[in-house]
Amino acid sequence: MSELMDRREVLKGVIAVAATLGGEVGEALADSGLRFGAAQPFSFDDLKRLAKDIVAAPYTPPPQLSDALAKEMTYDEMGRVKQHYADRVFGDSPEPYKIEMINVGMYNRRGVKFYVVGDDGARELLYDPSYFDRSVNSPFDKIPASVGFGGFRIHEANPTEHDWLKKLPWAVFQGASYFRTVGELGEMGISARGIALDVAVADRSEEFPDFTHFYVQPGPNADQITVFALLEGPSIAGAYRFVMTRDKAVLMDVDCTLHMRKQVARFGLTALTSMYWYSETKKDTAIDWRPEVHDSDGLSMWTGKGERLWRPLNNPPHIMMSSFMDENPRGFGLCQRDRVFDHYIDGVNYNRRPTLWVEPLRGPDGPGWGKGWVQLCEIPTDDEIHDNIVAMWVPEKPIPAGSEVSYGYRLHWVADEPFQSGLARVVATRLSRGGQPGQPRPKGVRKFVIEFLGAPLATLPYGAKPELNVWAGRGSLDGYRNISAVPDDVPGHWHIEFDLANVEGTDPVEMGVFLTYGGKLLSETWLFQYHPF
Repeated sequence: MSELMDRREVLKGVIAVAATLGGEVGEALADSGLRFGAAQPFSFDDLKRLAKDIVAAPYTPPPQLSDALAKEMTYDEMGRVKQHYADRVFGDSPEPYKIEMINVGMYNRRGVKFYVVGDDGARELLYDPSYFDRSVNSPFDKIPASVGFGGFRIHEANPTEHDWLKKLPWAVFQGASYFRTVGELGEMGISARGIALDVAVADRSEEFPDFTHFYVQPGPNADQITVFALLEGPSIAGAYRFVMTRDKAVLMDVDCTLHMRKQVARFGLTALTSMYWYSETKKDTAIDWRPEVHDSDGLSMWTGKGERLWRPLNNPPHIMMSSFMDENPRGFGLCQRDRVFDHYIDGVNYNRRPTLWVEPLRGPDGPGWGKGWVQLCEIPTDDEIHDNIVAMWVPEKPIPAGSEVSYGYRLHWVADEPFQSGLARVVATRLSRGGQPGQPRPKGVRKFVIEFLGAPLATLPYGAKPELNVWAGRGSLDGYRNISAVPDDVPGHWHIEFDLANVEGTDPVEMGVFLTYGGKLLSETWLFQYHPF
């Protein structure tokens, strides 16, 4: 454990990996062009102890590129650097997945250490620029060995020419504590983070801790791979284990033990990070030629009491933080519900971006996560290049310096939310001028049109209409209303219209809608934060 505990100790006696990694995996790695260090004892308990030891000492950031070298690594130059296929980790082994190392660059400047775990422990993959294809006199040749790799991608073992989904990497760990997968539909979009600290806190800057060490182990089953990660930041250190299953979707069983060096104002667990520019809800005139641009269009929540909530995303005029108090939530996620290509008309396939759902499993006090908030941070953006949406779990009680907490949860990278309720769901939210179509439009009145779709609305008695339950924190709702089936011959597709009037000022208005019939709940609850304009 002594070698493992000093992460900056200069390795001595560097050797090419031998078959002592164990079995066929070790033999295959020995035949590759990769170089590994000597074996070190390793277990998840070792990593937890290391995190505890690290947090007791002053924080030291990981090595990173100099400002001058980072400027040389342009986006185009980064795109030219690829690891040789033959030098991928597990490239010639019987394992079902192959790992491609990623260099540091202009966007991810901090280096990481990478280890392969075998029967005799963990061996560090030693950085060498010869592993990579790159241009002549590339600035990547100047990367110090002490900085090394910037992350890694996990690929399918044997992609075919006709199966384009399997030719793409299906998981990526790169930059700070960020990671993401292709999910169920073969496109990356939303990311997750190991932790988010002090997001949108007025009197302090957000902290971005880093995964500084990765330990990768095949299995435990044929369709799985396990990634262990050491997290380090000025306020925190922690040990993570990701047991990742690659099937039609991607599932991650995550266990983490976190140690606080300092108390933070906002402790954000399972931080989901996405992009929302605009959708059918609201689009500025001629802002872009595409109808919609977003990786996610809403926050879905399944509360501890069993309520189903849907909050459409906003691109607000200024940073907004919304909190949804709960106790032992059953799940939440940032979702991409709109799967119609013609709603985007874009070759980057926004219609295929994954939904990411968090299923809480264990907290510091046993099953469940106790009391806290699902918090949603929305940041203004004027382009699709910025991730401007964060959703996370924030415990009710602050975690003081010197504390240790452990959590377990499952991440579902899927096409649609798991654990369907059977209720009608919101499929679109639209805003317009208020009033009745064909009549003069009253000033200062905003119309809301919400589309619901689901079996409970398809099985209403002939001629019956759902009952509208609507509220708003400010203004009046006694104007025009209409409830009718959408005339598209899709069973259970209804739209709800109502007007909001007499809203003074520009402060946001919290609103809600759900549908009933004869006292029976038909739909999830639509929650919305309206910004008067």
